[in-house]
Amino acid sequence: MNKLIITENACKGCGLCVTACPRKILRLDADRVNAKGYNPVVCDDETTCISCAFCAMICPDLVIEVNK
Repeated sequence: MNKLIITENACKGCGLCVTACPRKILRLDADRVNAKGYNPVVCDDETTCISCAFCAMICPDLVIEVNK
């Protein structure tokens, strides 16, 4: 089961989750744009995710869901 579920097409690329992640495993994907025309957030290494949910808590659009 995935620890992070990211609804990429709802992401507006604000980067708040990237800043909030203590493991620094989130980044904005500069190579892609979503349906809204923004660079969506992606997780580089989900195996190092500690499920702290800081990213989900700070996201203003509820784009990230964390499974523990």
